[in-house]
Amino acid sequence: VITDGALDKTALTDDVGSEEDLYEDFRSSNHRYGHPGGGGEQLAINELISDGSVVYAEALWDHVTMDDQELGFKAGDVIEVMDATNKEWWWGRILDSEGWFPASFVRLRVNQDEPMEDYPLKVEGGKEDDSSGGTRRFGMGQTTKDQMRTNVINEIISTERDYIKHLKDICEGYIKQCRKRADMFTEEQLRTIFGNIEDIYRCQKKFVKALEKKFNKDHPHLSEVGSCFLEYQTEFQIYSEYCNNHPNACMELSRLTKVNKYVYFFEACRLLQKMIDISLDGFLLTPVQKICKYPLQLAELLKYTNPQHRDFKDVEAALNAMKNVARLINERKRRLENIDKIAQWQSSIEDWEGEDVLVRSSELIYSGELTKISHPQAKSQQRMFFLFDHQLVCCKKDLLRRDILYYKNRINMDDMEILDVEDGKDKDFNISVKNAFKLHCRDTEEVHLFCAKKPEQKQRWLKAFENERRQVQLDQETGFSITEVQKKQAMLNASKQHHTGKPKAVTRPYYDFLMRQKHPTLPTTLPQQQVFMLAEPKRKPSNFWQNISRLTPFRK
Repeated sequence: VITDGALDKTALTDDVGSEEDLYEDFRSSNHRYGHPGGGGEQLAINELISDGSVVYAEALWDHVTMDDQELGFKAGDVIEVMDATNKEWWWGRILDSEGWFPASFVRLRVNQDEPMEDYPLKVEGGKEDDSSGGTRRFGMGQTTKDQMRTNVINEIISTERDYIKHLKDICEGYIKQCRKRADMFTEEQLRTIFGNIEDIYRCQKKFVKALEKKFNKDHPHLSEVGSCFLEYQTEFQIYSEYCNNHPNACMELSRLTKVNKYVYFFEACRLLQKMIDISLDGFLLTPVQKICKYPLQLAELLKYTNPQHRDFKDVEAALNAMKNVARLINERKRRLENIDKIAQWQSSIEDWEGEDVLVRSSELIYSGELTKISHPQAKSQQRMFFLFDHQLVCCKKDLLRRDILYYKNRINMDDMEILDVEDGKDKDFNISVKNAFKLHCRDTEEVHLFCAKKPEQKQRWLKAFENERRQVQLDQETGFSITEVQKKQAMLNASKQHHTGKPKAVTRPYYDFLMRQKHPTLPTTLPQQQVFMLAEPKRKPSNFWQNISRLTPFRK
Protein backbone atom coordinates (compact mmCIF):
# COMPACT_ATOMS: atom_id res chain seq x y z
CA VAL A 1 0.00 0.00 0.00
CA ILE A 2 1.44 3.32 -1.08
CA THR A 3 0.60 6.41 0.94
CA ASP A 4 -0.14 9.67 -0.88
CA GLY A 5 3.00 11.14 -2.43
CA ALA A 6 4.97 7.87 -2.18
CA LEU A 7 5.24 6.66 -5.76
CA ASP A 8 8.54 4.81 -5.60
CA LYS A 9 7.62 1.16 -5.16
CA THR A 10 11.22 0.07 -4.75
CA ALA A 11 11.81 2.55 -1.95
CA LEU A 12 8.61 1.45 -0.27
CA THR A 13 9.61 -2.20 -0.40
CA ASP A 14 13.02 -1.39 1.07
CA ASP A 15 11.50 0.59 3.94
CA VAL A 16 8.61 -1.55 5.03
CA GLY A 17 9.14 -4.88 3.32
CA SER A 18 6.34 -6.90 1.74
CA GLU A 19 2.60 -6.39 2.12
CA GLU A 20 2.67 -9.34 4.53
CA ASP A 21 5.25 -7.56 6.73
CA LEU A 22 3.19 -4.38 6.64
CA TYR A 23 0.07 -6.24 7.70
CA GLU A 24 1.94 -7.98 10.53
CA ASP A 25 3.32 -4.62 11.74
CA PHE A 26 -0.16 -3.19 11.93
CA ARG A 27 -1.57 -6.27 13.61
CA SER A 28 1.24 -6.45 16.19
CA SER A 29 0.82 -2.74 17.03
CA ASN A 30 -2.72 -3.52 18.22
CA HIS A 31 -4.48 -0.91 16.08
CA ARG A 32 -8.18 -1.18 16.74
CA TYR A 33 -10.53 1.22 15.11
CA GLY A 34 -14.08 1.29 16.39
CA HIS A 35 -17.01 2.96 14.70
CA PRO A 36 -20.05 4.86 16.00
CA GLY A 37 -22.96 2.56 16.64
CA GLY A 38 -20.95 -0.61 16.06
CA GLY A 39 -20.11 -2.76 19.07
CA GLY A 40 -21.78 -0.21 21.34
CA GLU A 41 -25.09 -0.66 19.55
CA GLN A 42 -24.83 -4.44 19.85
CA LEU A 43 -24.05 -4.12 23.57
CA ALA A 44 -27.06 -1.83 24.04
CA ILE A 45 -29.34 -4.34 22.32
CA ASN A 46 -28.21 -7.15 24.62
CA GLU A 47 -28.63 -4.94 27.70
CA LEU A 48 -32.20 -4.17 26.65
CA ILE A 49 -32.95 -7.85 26.08
CA SER A 50 -31.45 -8.84 29.44
CA ASP A 51 -33.55 -6.12 31.13
CA GLY A 52 -36.71 -7.74 29.80
CA SER A 53 -37.34 -5.32 26.93
CA VAL A 54 -38.55 -6.62 23.59
CA VAL A 55 -36.42 -5.56 20.61
CA TYR A 56 -37.75 -5.82 17.07
CA ALA A 57 -35.97 -5.87 13.71
CA GLU A 58 -37.36 -5.62 10.21
CA ALA A 59 -36.16 -7.92 7.40
CA LEU A 60 -34.39 -6.22 4.49
CA TRP A 61 -34.33 -9.38 2.36
CA ASP A 62 -35.79 -12.85 2.28
CA HIS A 63 -33.82 -15.43 4.26
CA VAL A 64 -34.46 -18.83 2.68
CA THR A 65 -33.11 -21.82 4.57
CA MET A 66 -33.58 -25.59 4.84
CA ASP A 67 -31.86 -25.73 8.23
CA ASP A 68 -34.37 -26.30 11.04
CA GLN A 69 -32.07 -24.35 13.43
CA GLU A 70 -32.33 -21.21 11.30
CA LEU A 71 -35.21 -18.74 11.07
CA GLY A 72 -36.61 -18.15 7.59
CA PHE A 73 -38.45 -14.94 6.74
CA LYS A 74 -39.59 -12.66 3.95
CA ALA A 75 -38.54 -9.07 3.26
CA GLY A 76 -40.59 -6.78 5.49
CA ASP A 77 -41.25 -9.37 8.22
CA VAL A 78 -40.85 -8.17 11.81
CA ILE A 79 -38.58 -10.35 13.97
CA GLU A 80 -38.26 -10.30 17.74
CA VAL A 81 -34.52 -10.29 18.52
CA MET A 82 -33.86 -12.57 21.50
CA ASP A 83 -30.05 -12.84 21.43
CA ALA A 84 -27.53 -10.54 19.71
CA THR A 85 -24.34 -11.64 21.48
CA ASN A 86 -22.78 -12.66 18.16
CA LYS A 87 -22.38 -9.84 15.62
CA GLU A 88 -22.93 -12.06 12.57
CA TRP A 89 -25.82 -14.34 13.65
CA TRP A 90 -28.71 -13.38 15.93
CA TRP A 91 -31.35 -15.57 17.54
CA GLY A 92 -34.92 -14.44 16.86
CA ARG A 93 -38.57 -15.37 16.84
CA ILE A 94 -41.50 -14.91 14.46
CA LEU A 95 -44.81 -16.12 15.92
CA ASP A 96 -44.05 -19.69 17.11
CA SER A 97 -40.82 -20.15 15.13
CA GLU A 98 -37.37 -19.48 16.57
CA GLY A 99 -33.89 -19.78 15.08
CA TRP A 100 -30.65 -18.15 13.97
CA PHE A 101 -30.62 -15.55 11.20
CA PRO A 102 -27.93 -13.30 9.60
CA ALA A 103 -27.81 -9.93 11.37
CA SER A 104 -26.95 -8.20 8.08
CA PHE A 105 -30.33 -9.21 6.65
CA VAL A 106 -32.30 -6.99 9.05
CA ARG A 107 -32.50 -3.45 10.40
CA LEU A 108 -33.60 -2.55 13.92
CA ARG A 109 -36.92 -0.74 14.01
CA VAL A 110 -36.46 2.92 14.87
CA ASN A 111 -39.56 3.20 17.06
CA GLN A 112 -39.47 0.14 19.27
CA ASP A 113 -42.57 1.35 21.16
CA GLU A 114 -44.76 0.32 18.26
CA PRO A 115 -43.19 -2.92 17.10
CA MET A 116 -45.93 -4.65 15.16
CA GLU A 117 -48.38 -3.37 12.56
CA ASP A 118 -51.07 -5.61 14.03
CA TYR A 119 -50.74 -4.09 17.51
CA PRO A 120 -50.95 -0.28 17.14
CA LEU A 121 -50.40 1.96 20.11
CA LYS A 122 -53.69 2.75 21.85
CA VAL A 123 -54.20 6.23 23.19
CA GLU A 124 -57.21 7.14 25.30
CA GLY A 125 -57.80 10.52 26.87
CA GLY A 126 -54.35 11.68 25.81
CA LYS A 127 -52.61 8.95 27.84
CA GLU A 128 -50.81 5.93 26.52
CA ASP A 129 -52.47 2.61 27.22
CA ASP A 130 -49.70 0.80 29.05
CA SER A 131 -51.85 -2.08 30.28
CA SER A 132 -49.44 -4.59 28.79
CA GLY A 133 -46.85 -3.55 31.34
CA GLY A 134 -44.19 -3.50 28.62
CA THR A 135 -40.86 -1.88 29.43
CA ARG A 136 -40.08 1.43 27.73
CA ARG A 137 -37.17 1.05 25.33
CA PHE A 138 -34.24 3.28 24.44
CA GLY A 139 -35.33 5.77 27.12
CA MET A 140 -37.77 7.51 24.80
CA GLY A 141 -39.86 9.92 26.84
CA GLN A 142 -42.58 10.67 24.27
CA THR A 143 -44.73 8.38 22.20
CA THR A 144 -46.49 11.02 20.10
CA LYS A 145 -46.31 10.95 16.31
CA ASP A 146 -43.99 13.96 16.36
CA GLN A 147 -41.49 12.14 18.56
CA MET A 148 -41.79 9.01 16.42
CA ARG A 149 -41.20 11.10 13.30
CA THR A 150 -38.18 12.73 14.93
CA ASN A 151 -36.68 9.28 15.51
CA VAL A 152 -37.14 8.28 11.87
CA ILE A 153 -35.77 11.58 10.53
CA ASN A 154 -32.72 11.28 12.79
CA GLU A 155 -32.14 7.73 11.58
CA ILE A 156 -32.33 8.77 7.92
CA ILE A 157 -29.84 11.61 8.44
CA SER A 158 -27.40 9.61 10.60
CA THR A 159 -27.42 6.54 8.33
CA GLU A 160 -26.77 8.76 5.30
CA ARG A 161 -23.75 10.29 7.03
CA ASP A 162 -22.43 6.84 7.96
CA TYR A 163 -23.06 5.61 4.42
CA ILE A 164 -21.14 8.52 2.89
CA LYS A 165 -18.20 7.64 5.15
CA HIS A 166 -18.34 4.00 4.00
CA LEU A 167 -18.33 5.08 0.34
CA LYS A 168 -15.47 7.52 0.94
CA ASP A 169 -13.44 4.83 2.69
CA ILE A 170 -13.95 2.42 -0.21
CA CYS A 171 -13.01 5.01 -2.86
CA GLU A 172 -10.04 6.48 -1.00
CA GLY A 173 -8.97 3.53 1.11
CA TYR A 174 -9.21 0.77 -1.50
CA ILE A 175 -9.68 2.04 -5.08
CA LYS A 176 -7.06 4.79 -4.77
CA GLN A 177 -4.49 2.33 -3.39
CA CYS A 178 -5.34 -0.35 -5.95
CA ARG A 179 -4.76 2.08 -8.83
CA LYS A 180 -1.24 2.69 -7.54
CA ARG A 181 -0.51 -1.02 -7.90
CA ALA A 182 -0.75 -1.64 -11.64
CA ASP A 183 1.39 -4.72 -11.05
CA MET A 184 -1.46 -6.28 -9.01
CA PHE A 185 -4.66 -4.92 -10.59
CA THR A 186 -5.79 -4.15 -14.13
CA GLU A 187 -8.43 -1.48 -14.77
CA GLU A 188 -10.80 -4.23 -15.87
CA GLN A 189 -10.33 -6.04 -12.55
CA LEU A 190 -11.01 -2.86 -10.60
CA ARG A 191 -14.15 -2.24 -12.66
CA THR A 192 -15.31 -5.76 -11.87
CA ILE A 193 -14.59 -5.51 -8.13
CA PHE A 194 -15.85 -1.98 -7.46
CA GLY A 195 -18.36 -1.51 -10.28
CA ASN A 196 -19.64 2.07 -10.52
CA ILE A 197 -19.31 2.76 -6.79
CA GLU A 198 -17.43 6.01 -7.51
CA ASP A 199 -20.49 7.27 -9.44
CA ILE A 200 -22.67 6.24 -6.50
CA TYR A 201 -20.36 8.14 -4.10
CA ARG A 202 -20.66 11.33 -6.17
CA CYS A 203 -24.45 10.96 -6.34
CA GLN A 204 -24.81 10.30 -2.61
CA LYS A 205 -22.65 13.32 -1.68
CA LYS A 206 -25.08 15.58 -3.53
CA PHE A 207 -28.05 13.76 -2.03
CA VAL A 208 -26.85 14.08 1.57
CA LYS A 209 -26.22 17.82 1.05
CA ALA A 210 -29.82 18.18 -0.14
CA LEU A 211 -31.01 16.27 2.94
CA GLU A 212 -28.95 18.47 5.28
CA LYS A 213 -30.57 21.61 3.82
CA LYS A 214 -34.03 20.21 4.54
CA PHE A 215 -33.12 18.96 8.03
CA ASN A 216 -34.53 21.09 10.86
CA LYS A 217 -31.99 20.63 13.67
CA ASP A 218 -34.11 22.35 16.33
CA HIS A 219 -37.34 20.55 15.44
CA PRO A 220 -36.48 17.43 13.39
CA HIS A 221 -40.13 16.36 13.08
CA LEU A 222 -40.76 19.52 10.99
CA SER A 223 -38.07 18.50 8.45
CA GLU A 224 -39.33 18.16 4.88
CA VAL A 225 -37.12 15.48 3.29
CA GLY A 226 -39.59 13.85 0.88
CA SER A 227 -38.71 16.27 -1.95
CA CYS A 228 -35.04 15.18 -1.79
CA PHE A 229 -35.94 11.58 -2.66
CA LEU A 230 -38.18 12.77 -5.48
CA GLU A 231 -35.40 14.95 -6.87
CA TYR A 232 -32.86 12.09 -6.94
CA GLN A 233 -35.11 9.17 -7.88
CA THR A 234 -33.76 9.08 -11.46
CA GLU A 235 -30.12 9.28 -10.33
CA PHE A 236 -30.68 6.37 -7.92
CA GLN A 237 -31.13 4.13 -10.97
CA ILE A 238 -27.32 3.93 -11.18
CA TYR A 239 -27.63 1.36 -8.39
CA SER A 240 -28.99 -1.06 -10.99
CA GLU A 241 -25.58 -1.43 -12.64
CA TYR A 242 -23.90 -1.89 -9.27
CA CYS A 243 -26.36 -4.53 -8.02
CA ASN A 244 -26.13 -6.47 -11.28
CA ASN A 245 -22.34 -6.46 -11.11
CA HIS A 246 -22.11 -7.39 -7.42
CA PRO A 247 -22.07 -11.21 -7.93
CA ASN A 248 -19.15 -10.76 -10.37
CA ALA A 249 -17.35 -8.61 -7.81
CA CYS A 250 -17.71 -11.29 -5.14
CA MET A 251 -16.40 -14.01 -7.44
CA GLU A 252 -13.42 -11.91 -8.52
CA LEU A 253 -12.61 -11.11 -4.88
CA SER A 254 -12.94 -14.77 -3.98
CA ARG A 255 -10.43 -15.63 -6.70
CA LEU A 256 -7.94 -12.94 -5.66
CA THR A 257 -8.08 -13.65 -1.93
CA LYS A 258 -6.87 -17.19 -2.52
CA VAL A 259 -3.47 -15.50 -2.99
CA ASN A 260 -1.95 -14.29 0.28
CA LYS A 261 -0.49 -11.05 -1.06
CA TYR A 262 -3.98 -9.81 -1.95
CA VAL A 263 -5.30 -10.70 1.51
CA TYR A 264 -2.48 -8.72 3.14
CA PHE A 265 -2.89 -5.85 0.69
CA PHE A 266 -6.64 -5.43 1.30
CA GLU A 267 -6.17 -5.66 5.08
CA ALA A 268 -3.40 -3.05 4.99
CA CYS A 269 -5.70 -0.76 2.97
CA ARG A 270 -8.38 -1.10 5.63
CA LEU A 271 -6.01 -0.39 8.49
CA LEU A 272 -4.37 2.63 6.83
CA GLN A 273 -7.81 4.15 6.18
CA LYS A 274 -8.77 3.41 9.82
CA MET A 275 -11.85 1.51 8.67
CA ILE A 276 -13.98 -0.70 10.90
CA ASP A 277 -13.20 -4.41 11.17
CA ILE A 278 -15.16 -5.60 8.15
CA SER A 279 -13.67 -7.30 5.10
CA LEU A 280 -13.83 -5.64 1.68
CA ASP A 281 -16.70 -7.85 0.50
CA GLY A 282 -18.71 -6.63 3.49
CA PHE A 283 -18.13 -2.99 2.52
CA LEU A 284 -19.09 -3.71 -1.09
CA LEU A 285 -22.42 -5.16 0.05
CA THR A 286 -23.40 -1.81 1.64
CA PRO A 287 -24.83 -0.14 -1.53
CA VAL A 288 -26.98 -3.21 -2.23
CA GLN A 289 -28.37 -3.00 1.30
CA LYS A 290 -28.84 0.76 1.09
CA ILE A 291 -31.09 0.87 -1.96
CA CYS A 292 -33.29 -1.83 -0.38
CA LYS A 293 -33.49 0.14 2.86
CA TYR A 294 -34.91 3.40 1.43
CA PRO A 295 -38.49 2.12 0.89
CA LEU A 296 -38.55 0.72 4.45
CA GLN A 297 -37.37 4.02 5.93
CA LEU A 298 -39.86 6.05 3.89
CA ALA A 299 -42.71 3.70 4.78
CA GLU A 300 -41.94 4.21 8.45
CA LEU A 301 -41.62 7.98 7.97
CA LEU A 302 -44.99 8.13 6.22
CA LYS A 303 -46.57 6.14 9.04
CA TYR A 304 -45.61 8.84 11.56
CA THR A 305 -46.35 11.84 9.31
CA ASN A 306 -49.73 13.50 9.80
CA PRO A 307 -51.72 14.08 6.60
CA GLN A 308 -51.72 17.79 7.48
CA HIS A 309 -47.90 17.88 7.58
CA ARG A 310 -46.33 19.88 4.73
CA ASP A 311 -44.08 16.87 3.96
CA PHE A 312 -46.87 14.28 3.79
CA LYS A 313 -47.56 14.34 0.02
CA ASP A 314 -43.86 14.41 -0.85
CA VAL A 315 -43.07 11.49 1.48
CA GLU A 316 -45.98 9.53 0.03
CA ALA A 317 -44.75 10.22 -3.51
CA ALA A 318 -41.14 9.49 -2.48
CA LEU A 319 -42.14 6.09 -1.09
CA ASN A 320 -43.77 5.12 -4.39
CA ALA A 321 -40.78 6.51 -6.31
CA MET A 322 -38.23 4.51 -4.32
CA LYS A 323 -40.37 1.38 -4.61
CA ASN A 324 -40.31 1.92 -8.37
CA VAL A 325 -36.52 2.35 -8.30
CA ALA A 326 -36.17 -0.94 -6.38
CA ARG A 327 -38.61 -2.59 -8.78
CA LEU A 328 -36.65 -1.33 -11.78
CA ILE A 329 -33.39 -2.64 -10.32
CA ASN A 330 -34.97 -6.04 -9.71
CA GLU A 331 -36.43 -6.09 -13.21
CA ARG A 332 -33.07 -5.31 -14.76
CA LYS A 333 -31.47 -8.03 -12.67
CA ARG A 334 -34.12 -10.48 -13.88
CA ARG A 335 -33.48 -9.46 -17.50
CA LEU A 336 -29.75 -10.03 -17.10
CA GLU A 337 -30.43 -13.46 -15.63
CA ASN A 338 -32.59 -14.20 -18.71
CA ILE A 339 -29.80 -13.58 -21.21
CA ASP A 340 -28.05 -16.76 -20.05
CA LYS A 341 -31.26 -18.72 -20.70
CA ILE A 342 -31.69 -17.13 -24.12
CA ALA A 343 -28.09 -17.99 -25.00
CA GLN A 344 -28.67 -21.60 -23.88
CA TRP A 345 -31.84 -21.74 -25.98
CA GLN A 346 -30.03 -20.50 -29.09
CA SER A 347 -27.23 -23.03 -28.62
CA SER A 348 -29.83 -25.82 -28.73
CA ILE A 349 -31.18 -24.72 -32.15
CA GLU A 350 -29.70 -26.55 -35.16
CA ASP A 351 -28.47 -24.74 -38.29
CA TRP A 352 -28.52 -21.30 -36.70
CA GLU A 353 -27.75 -18.48 -39.17
CA GLY A 354 -27.02 -14.79 -38.82
CA GLU A 355 -26.44 -12.72 -35.70
CA ASP A 356 -27.11 -14.00 -32.18
CA VAL A 357 -30.49 -13.27 -30.62
CA LEU A 358 -28.77 -11.29 -27.87
CA VAL A 359 -27.43 -8.75 -30.36
CA ARG A 360 -30.89 -7.15 -30.44
CA SER A 361 -33.02 -8.91 -27.82
CA SER A 362 -33.01 -9.67 -24.11
CA GLU A 363 -36.53 -10.90 -23.35
CA LEU A 364 -38.75 -13.74 -24.58
CA ILE A 365 -42.26 -12.28 -24.80
CA TYR A 366 -44.19 -15.33 -26.06
CA SER A 367 -43.76 -18.56 -28.01
CA GLY A 368 -45.97 -21.18 -29.64
CA GLU A 369 -46.90 -23.08 -32.76
CA LEU A 370 -48.54 -21.35 -35.75
CA THR A 371 -49.33 -22.10 -39.37
CA LYS A 372 -47.48 -19.73 -41.68
CA ILE A 373 -48.90 -19.10 -45.16
CA SER A 374 -46.48 -17.79 -47.79
CA HIS A 375 -46.66 -16.43 -51.33
CA PRO A 376 -46.86 -17.69 -54.02
CA GLN A 377 -49.44 -20.52 -54.19
CA ALA A 378 -50.39 -19.83 -50.55
CA LYS A 379 -48.14 -22.59 -49.23
CA SER A 380 -48.80 -23.42 -45.55
CA GLN A 381 -46.15 -24.57 -43.06
CA GLN A 382 -46.32 -25.58 -39.40
CA ARG A 383 -43.64 -23.71 -37.49
CA MET A 384 -42.56 -22.87 -33.93
CA PHE A 385 -42.31 -19.12 -33.34
CA PHE A 386 -40.44 -17.30 -30.56
CA LEU A 387 -41.31 -13.64 -30.06
CA PHE A 388 -38.46 -11.64 -28.51
CA ASP A 389 -38.22 -7.88 -28.18
CA HIS A 390 -37.39 -6.57 -31.67
CA GLN A 391 -37.64 -9.92 -33.51
CA LEU A 392 -39.75 -13.01 -34.21
CA VAL A 393 -37.68 -16.20 -34.69
CA CYS A 394 -39.09 -19.04 -36.80
CA CYS A 395 -38.00 -22.68 -36.26
CA LYS A 396 -38.98 -26.06 -37.71
CA LYS A 397 -39.42 -29.24 -35.70
CA ASP A 398 -37.49 -32.37 -36.70
CA LEU A 399 -39.77 -34.87 -38.44
CA LEU A 400 -38.69 -37.83 -36.28
CA ARG A 401 -37.42 -36.15 -33.11
CA ARG A 402 -39.91 -33.44 -32.31
CA ASP A 403 -37.75 -32.09 -29.50
CA ILE A 404 -35.11 -30.91 -32.00
CA LEU A 405 -35.59 -27.53 -33.69
CA TYR A 406 -34.00 -26.13 -36.85
CA TYR A 407 -33.59 -22.43 -37.49
CA LYS A 408 -35.50 -21.17 -40.55
CA ASN A 409 -35.64 -17.36 -40.45
CA ARG A 410 -36.58 -14.30 -38.42
CA ILE A 411 -38.74 -11.19 -38.82
CA ASN A 412 -37.71 -7.71 -37.71
CA MET A 413 -40.59 -6.54 -35.51
CA ASP A 414 -39.47 -2.89 -35.56
CA ASP A 415 -40.71 -2.60 -39.18
CA MET A 416 -43.97 -4.47 -38.71
CA GLU A 417 -47.55 -3.54 -37.97
CA ILE A 418 -50.04 -6.13 -36.71
CA LEU A 419 -53.31 -6.66 -38.62
CA ASP A 420 -56.22 -8.66 -37.22
CA VAL A 421 -57.82 -10.81 -39.95
CA GLU A 422 -61.49 -11.80 -39.85
CA ASP A 423 -62.47 -15.42 -40.49
CA GLY A 424 -63.30 -16.07 -44.15
CA LYS A 425 -61.62 -15.52 -47.50
CA ASP A 426 -58.49 -13.38 -47.46
CA LYS A 427 -58.10 -11.12 -50.50
CA ASP A 428 -54.30 -10.92 -50.45
CA PHE A 429 -53.76 -14.69 -50.39
CA ASN A 430 -57.05 -15.70 -52.02
CA ILE A 431 -57.73 -18.48 -49.49
CA SER A 432 -60.15 -19.03 -46.60
CA VAL A 433 -58.58 -18.52 -43.19
CA LYS A 434 -59.60 -18.92 -39.56
CA ASN A 435 -58.02 -17.45 -36.38
CA ALA A 436 -55.62 -15.47 -38.58
CA PHE A 437 -53.52 -12.32 -38.30
CA LYS A 438 -50.94 -10.60 -40.50
CA LEU A 439 -47.60 -8.92 -40.09
CA HIS A 440 -47.25 -6.08 -42.61
CA CYS A 441 -43.88 -4.48 -43.32
CA ARG A 442 -44.26 -0.71 -43.68
CA ASP A 443 -41.12 -0.30 -45.82
CA THR A 444 -41.34 -3.19 -48.31
CA GLU A 445 -45.12 -3.84 -48.18
CA GLU A 446 -44.27 -7.50 -47.52
CA VAL A 447 -47.10 -9.41 -45.78
CA HIS A 448 -46.86 -12.51 -43.55
CA LEU A 449 -50.07 -14.45 -42.81
CA PHE A 450 -50.37 -16.64 -39.69
CA CYS A 451 -53.15 -18.91 -38.43
CA ALA A 452 -53.61 -20.23 -34.89
CA LYS A 453 -55.45 -23.43 -34.02
CA LYS A 454 -57.91 -21.78 -31.62
CA PRO A 455 -59.37 -18.26 -31.20
CA GLU A 456 -57.89 -17.92 -27.70
CA GLN A 457 -54.41 -18.71 -29.08
CA LYS A 458 -54.82 -15.96 -31.66
CA GLN A 459 -55.79 -13.48 -28.94
CA ARG A 460 -52.72 -14.46 -26.90
CA TRP A 461 -50.49 -13.73 -29.88
CA LEU A 462 -52.13 -10.36 -30.53
CA LYS A 463 -51.66 -9.48 -26.87
CA ALA A 464 -48.04 -10.66 -27.04
CA PHE A 465 -47.32 -8.34 -29.98
CA GLU A 466 -48.70 -5.43 -27.94
CA ASN A 467 -46.48 -6.42 -25.01
CA GLU A 468 -43.45 -6.61 -27.29
CA ARG A 469 -43.93 -3.02 -28.47
CA ARG A 470 -44.57 -1.87 -24.92
CA GLN A 471 -41.36 -3.57 -23.73
CA VAL A 472 -39.30 -1.93 -26.48
CA GLN A 473 -40.71 1.49 -25.60
CA LEU A 474 -40.07 0.95 -21.87
CA ASP A 475 -36.46 -0.07 -22.55
CA GLN A 476 -35.95 3.10 -24.56
CA GLU A 477 -37.44 5.25 -21.80
CA THR A 478 -35.43 3.65 -18.98
CA GLY A 479 -32.22 3.29 -21.01
CA PHE A 480 -32.00 -0.49 -20.43
CA SER A 481 -29.22 -2.16 -22.38
CA ILE A 482 -26.90 -5.15 -22.15
CA THR A 483 -23.17 -4.64 -22.56
CA GLU A 484 -21.21 -6.42 -25.25
CA VAL A 485 -19.16 -8.14 -22.55
CA GLN A 486 -22.31 -9.57 -20.93
CA LYS A 487 -23.61 -10.81 -24.29
CA LYS A 488 -20.32 -12.48 -25.22
CA GLN A 489 -19.99 -14.08 -21.79
CA ALA A 490 -23.52 -15.51 -21.98
CA MET A 491 -22.89 -17.01 -25.43
CA LEU A 492 -19.51 -18.38 -24.31
CA ASN A 493 -21.09 -20.07 -21.28
CA ALA A 494 -23.85 -21.54 -23.43
CA SER A 495 -21.32 -22.79 -25.98
CA LYS A 496 -19.29 -24.58 -23.28
CA GLN A 497 -22.41 -26.17 -21.85
CA HIS A 498 -23.61 -27.20 -25.31
CA HIS A 499 -20.35 -28.98 -26.16
CA THR A 500 -20.29 -30.99 -22.95
CA GLY A 501 -23.71 -32.43 -23.76
CA LYS A 502 -24.90 -32.22 -20.16
CA PRO A 503 -26.21 -29.46 -17.91
CA LYS A 504 -23.67 -27.15 -16.41
CA ALA A 505 -23.11 -27.83 -12.71
CA VAL A 506 -24.77 -25.28 -10.49
CA THR A 507 -22.16 -23.54 -8.39
CA ARG A 508 -22.72 -21.17 -5.50
CA PRO A 509 -19.52 -19.12 -5.11
CA TYR A 510 -21.51 -15.89 -4.78
CA TYR A 511 -23.77 -17.05 -1.97
CA ASP A 512 -21.04 -19.05 -0.27
CA PHE A 513 -18.83 -15.99 -0.45
CA LEU A 514 -21.47 -13.79 1.18
CA MET A 515 -22.52 -16.35 3.77
CA ARG A 516 -19.15 -17.83 4.67
CA GLN A 517 -19.46 -16.59 8.27
CA LYS A 518 -19.70 -19.47 10.73
CA HIS A 519 -21.94 -19.74 13.76
CA PRO A 520 -19.44 -19.17 16.59
CA THR A 521 -22.02 -19.61 19.35
CA LEU A 522 -23.85 -22.54 17.80
CA PRO A 523 -23.31 -26.27 18.38
CA THR A 524 -20.56 -27.70 16.19
CA THR A 525 -22.99 -30.28 14.86
CA LEU A 526 -25.05 -27.61 13.10
CA PRO A 527 -25.12 -28.44 9.38
CA GLN A 528 -23.39 -25.76 7.31
CA GLN A 529 -24.05 -27.06 3.80
CA GLN A 530 -27.56 -25.69 3.55
CA VAL A 531 -29.37 -23.46 1.13
CA PHE A 532 -28.57 -19.80 1.82
CA MET A 533 -30.02 -17.22 -0.49
CA LEU A 534 -29.53 -13.48 -0.51
CA ALA A 535 -32.79 -12.36 -2.06
CA GLU A 536 -33.82 -8.88 -3.07
CA PRO A 537 -37.16 -7.44 -1.97
CA LYS A 538 -40.03 -9.51 -3.29
CA ARG A 539 -40.65 -9.41 -7.02
CA LYS A 540 -42.98 -11.18 -9.39
CA PRO A 541 -41.38 -14.49 -10.47
CA SER A 542 -40.36 -14.75 -14.10
CA ASN A 543 -42.16 -17.30 -16.28
CA PHE A 544 -39.47 -17.12 -18.98
CA TRP A 545 -38.07 -20.62 -18.71
CA GLN A 546 -41.45 -22.19 -17.91
CA ASN A 547 -42.79 -20.78 -21.18
CA ILE A 548 -40.00 -22.34 -23.20
CA SER A 549 -39.90 -25.72 -21.45
CA ARG A 550 -43.69 -26.02 -21.56
CA LEU A 551 -43.88 -25.41 -25.28
CA THR A 552 -40.92 -27.46 -26.41
CA PRO A 553 -38.12 -29.37 -24.66
CA PHE A 554 -34.65 -28.54 -25.94
CA ARG A 555 -32.76 -31.49 -24.52
CA LYS A 556 -31.11 -33.63 -27.14
